[in-house]
Amino acid sequence: ALNVVQKTNQKLKLNDLVNVIVGKETSITKSYNLSSEDFFGIGKAKEDYYWKSILRQLIVRNLLEKEIESYGVLKINKAGKDFISKPTSFEIAEDIDFKKLLSEGSFDKEETSSAPIAFDDVLLKQLKDLRKKISKKHQIPPFAVFQDSSLDDMTMQYPTTVKELTNVFGVGEGKAQKFGKEFVDFIAQYVKDNDIIRPEDMVIKQVADKSSHKVYIIQSTDRKLNLEDVAEAKNMTMSDLLSEMESIVYQGTKLNINYYIDEVLDEDQQEEIYEFLMDADSDSMSSLLDEFGDDYDEEELRLMRIKFISEVAN
Repeated sequence: ALNVVQKTNQKLKLNDLVNVIVGKETSITKSYNLSSEDFFGIGKAKEDYYWKSILRQLIVRNLLEKEIESYGVLKINKAGKDFISKPTSFEIAEDIDFKKLLSEGSFDKEETSSAPIAFDDVLLKQLKDLRKKISKKHQIPPFAVFQDSSLDDMTMQYPTTVKELTNVFGVGEGKAQKFGKEFVDFIAQYVKDNDIIRPEDMVIKQVADKSSHKVYIIQSTDRKLNLEDVAEAKNMTMSDLLSEMESIVYQGTKLNINYYIDEVLDEDQQEEIYEFLMDADSDSMSSLLDEFGDDYDEEELRLMRIKFISEVAN
């Protein structure tokens, strides 16, 4: 991996380096005519997520450096050159194969078994219509108002106050305060019109605090700390940290991570993903990977999804 960084003249980002190592043709590899090089595809015996693990660990171990001015281009430093001359062994943990999880239907946390199943199909359809109306009023995608899993849970709990709405799956106080009034008023009228006996004993806080590190993460991003350092401080992987951050923003709390994303993606790249999400019917990782999987890695897309939800919905 270090040799490939050197042989490509230290001008590629992590995802582009991975494509070179596994022998995947992209617009970047074509523009530099890399497919004709003897090192193109040198690591094709392993999957792309394996090499992403390797490269990220080389950054963590200070053998590679991510150049801020070049939006994430990886450069080899003296320690990296010394390692090539005299390598030593160490063990690392592999990253998750997100694409494999997607094919098994188990990646998107909004689609996991922890999410409730819709109970009242009639109400669900009406709530989706209401969500669409509200999203148009605010000029944002429907999923930025409430996720499907939250609407499903509303059809089971029938919340009729904003306070009760905060007990719904995936809804925090911020999201409930911003969008909840029309929903609970609608549900209250629906309950009255249909003589529904609400399962009040079910209206409990399903998850007391989905993000166990919520305060620390909010404070850390306010202070513009490097996200890798934040994850390491709490003994989390980057994927775990992003999951925590997704939970925070989907419940209605803002997170400003522009300072970090600006180091990873340039303005045009951010705008491309942002515009896609603004027009999308779904913010699922599968749809993002289908659209951008050749150009961006999962981490970059998850970061942009967090930025989008935080800025547009919260």
